[in-house]
Amino acid sequence: MRNNFDRQLAKLHEMMIQMGAMIEKAITFAIHALVQQDEVMAKRAIEFDDDIDQMEKDIEAMCLKLLLQQQPVAKDLRVISAALKMITDMERIGDQAADISEIALYLIGETYIKKLEHIPKMAAATSKMVTESIDAYVKMDLELAQQVIDYDDVVDDLFYTVKSDLIELIHADSANGEQAIDLIMIAKYFERIGDHATNIAEWVVFSITGRHVGQED
Repeated sequence: MRNNFDRQLAKLHEMMIQMGAMIEKAITFAIHALVQQDEVMAKRAIEFDDDIDQMEKDIEAMCLKLLLQQQPVAKDLRVISAALKMITDMERIGDQAADISEIALYLIGETYIKKLEHIPKMAAATSKMVTESIDAYVKMDLELAQQVIDYDDVVDDLFYTVKSDLIELIHADSANGEQAIDLIMIAKYFERIGDHATNIAEWVVFSITGRHVGQED
């Protein structure tokens, strides 16, 4: 019976890796659509959100099957419970990548008021956080999970840089205002993606240690 449980747990890990790869791809689609002003890629990113939503449902069903049929011990229960929490954050990352793509679609044809330098760096940083948080879960790597949590400061710093630069452009010329607000919104979505990746890593810590660092004072 334990062998069967281990096989199903391995399948759950495969599905988590697959969903992680999907949200990485969604981030890649979104930033490409923005930087290259690519309408096709923007629409692909928006449509891709449905696939991510379906993956969340499939993993949820697998977790509930493991909980109901296998009667897992405490450590296994934490691993499965963490997966259920993680997929909620993963699904929201897909939503935010779609939101970014919606704005990118709106901006197609406009000349950017500023070279997009820090927003692509935010995209790369959040994608790294997503990849490493899922790796930490599959490998039960506490140190890697903590590195992801700490790395959120990099994303936050980039967000403040983007916001400050764009506010300065608005002050210089109010005509920059509308696009600046759109770009600040995009940066905010990336900042939220970083927060969700941090949440995922915190659930990894819980699955290993039994404590949820995000709930500590």
